[in-house]
Amino acid sequence: MKAVNFLRPQFVDTFPPVMDTGVLYVSIPYSTCGHLCACGCGEEVVTPLNPAQWALTYDGETVSLMPSIGNWGLRCRSHYWITQGKVLWSRRYTAHEIDVNRERDRKVLQQQLGESRYGRLDRLYRRVRGQGG
Repeated sequence: MKAVNFLRPQFVDTFPPVMDTGVLYVSIPYSTCGHLCACGCGEEVVTPLNPAQWALTYDGETVSLMPSIGNWGLRCRSHYWITQGKVLWSRRYTAHEIDVNRERDRKVLQQQLGESRYGRLDRLYRRVRGQGG
């Protein structure tokens, strides 16, 4: 497979059994995007859409994902941005930088899950009852 420089959006309910090269599948019902790694290795990349992970912007024609796609768990270890459909390659991270990013991402996700688990009213209720929060 060959590296791609552009990903066109395709809005779907669920991902197809076999993904096509150069397509960024966007599932609104599952708040998830998926694509084949832009480096051409053929691995599937899944990006959950939520404030602690990735955000999607659609301008009517192209999509952007924030933050970057760091495929640290794949053999290729590719790292790129998807901005208005364009694949913008980033530098390779060192093992230490990957570890630091993973730890930061874990903390952000843990915080987000904690906030969604206990909404504002629940936290207020627990505070009033003297149970912390």
